[in-house]
Amino acid sequence: MNSKFTQIIRIILGLILLLSGLNKIFEFIPVPAGNLIESFGQVDYIFPMVYTFEILIAVMLLANKWVAFALILLVPLTLNILFFHVYLNFEGIVPALVVATLNGILLYKHRRQYAPLFN
Repeated sequence: MNSKFTQIIRIILGLILLLSGLNKIFEFIPVPAGNLIESFGQVDYIFPMVYTFEILIAVMLLANKWVAFALILLVPLTLNILFFHVYLNFEGIVPALVVATLNGILLYKHRRQYAPLFN
């Protein structure tokens, strides 16, 4: 589980999530679907919850603490990111696919830790 490949994937995914979460707070990277994002922002709790989870998961991944738990927390977020881009903003699908792929690889690498959930 701690091969160089797994470590690199974990760090890349952690950095992507950290940058994404911090970007929602500080807005240092332009977002192409700005109007759509603004309309979602009218619901006050959604974005603070999303970027809090992104940053929390990123910290767990980068610190190599509770990685299996962080990956499970990331699944619903990843699915929502994918569905958002598939249905509403297809131009941004590439980063969503990257996050989903990296999460899938790490979930597969940690599959033994999830075995008790399915017994």
